Amino acid sequence: MKANAERIEKNTVQLEIELEAEQFDKAIDNAYRRLVQKYNVPGFRKGKTPKQIFERYVGKEIILEEAIESVVPEAYYKAVVETGIEPVDQPKLDVVQAEEGKPVLLKATVLVKPEVILGQYKEIEVTKPSTDVSEEEIVKALDGLQQRHAKIITMEEGVIKKGDTAVIDFVGKVDGETFQGGEGNEYPLEIGSGSFVAGFEDQLIDVLVGETVDVNVTFPEDYRAEDLAGKDAVFTVTVKAIRRKELTGLDDEFAKDVSEFDTLEELRIDIANRLKEAAEKRAEFQIRQEIVSKIVDGIELEIPEPMVESQLNDMLRNLESRINSQGATMENYLMYANTTLEELKDKMHPDAVWSAKTNLVMEAISRVEDIKATDEEIKEEAAKIAGYYNGGGEDVQKILENNAQIDYLTDQVVREKTLQFLADNAKFIEDANEPMGNEPAVKEPEIKDTNEPETE
Repeated sequence: MKANAERIEKNTVQLEIELEAEQFDKAIDNAYRRLVQKYNVPGFRKGKTPKQIFERYVGKEIILEEAIESVVPEAYYKAVVETGIEPVDQPKLDVVQAEEGKPVLLKATVLVKPEVILGQYKEIEVTKPSTDVSEEEIVKALDGLQQRHAKIITMEEGVIKKGDTAVIDFVGKVDGETFQGGEGNEYPLEIGSGSFVAGFEDQLIDVLVGETVDVNVTFPEDYRAEDLAGKDAVFTVTVKAIRRKELTGLDDEFAKDVSEFDTLEELRIDIANRLKEAAEKRAEFQIRQEIVSKIVDGIELEIPEPMVESQLNDMLRNLESRINSQGATMENYLMYANTTLEELKDKMHPDAVWSAKTNLVMEAISRVEDIKATDEEIKEEAAKIAGYYNGGGEDVQKILENNAQIDYLTDQVVREKTLQFLADNAKFIEDANEPMGNEPAVKEPEIKDTNEPETE
């Protein structure tokens, strides 16, 4: 087989493929053998009709079409490998010649990955963020720890204060009529959480346990339930109980209760170290993002729409996977976000273009710098994945026996090594005026009531 590739447009290649006559004749013979088993020809047993008679009965064109369909996909695949092109969409195939005793001539118009012409990617000037940890951050982390380990006291008398969790029964009405989702019993509402319609929680402050009050609110104009959007509602609310946090003092006993340390000072040092480690990781991520952004911004590249569509589908699958892991569905997500799948895709389209462009640039850099993944690195990456799922050696072996997984792991390793290469070859500017870590890095998982409805 012979193959030749010619770029006829920016991202379009025309393949010319020639398949030997002997190979096509063999394909015709195989096509005859398959088809003769399917037709009943008068005077012959099924499958025993001589080739020449069978050709006259069904038509030679039928056999040729069968033969063409059997050889073209393989010929195209081999031509792609031989010429080294990288298709991003299905080809447009044209059979120029396909006759018995003659070579098969094919033309394929193929949309391919754009050719990346790299600009500067070494000594990219980037700001090196500060990774200093302030005393304020340590205090904030300790405060969060104290809040999460507070005792919850249930009060059957007293008044609601901000920060309390009010246990309430409620019935909501619009124009005097109840509506779906507007009723609840023994519902735990944290005052100040903003989980209910704006103004609802504020009106419960200073209400007594056992008291029944009317709460007046107006649903937002863009509220997800269109029949309630912009409408006034009255909720009749009865306070059944109050749950209030009782904080434990910050001392050595507290440190022993919430950690493996014996003193508060040891706990403070550990928090500071973890905040520092988290700040360094964020700084590394920020540096890499800035480097890649500057490189990609400096390259003009027209991304074929099939590549964008593929990237968009990957992003949607990842989003759906995250949603499913939280026990929800894409349908739920779209409903609560008050959007449609098409609107979501339109919103994500620019990010898909950027991601596709970034992937191409990173591939080009790794190719120029000959950055590859070793077998040991791939095995280490497989072990990480197995570790996420509490797997052992058997799980690692299963991953390494899966070609698709191997390709994924290889891409991951090469991308990580390329990012590190870019960081190692960047030019850093210190910026001590931009401390990292505006949020505590030490966080314990928040425990939420899984029965809590989405009220807003």
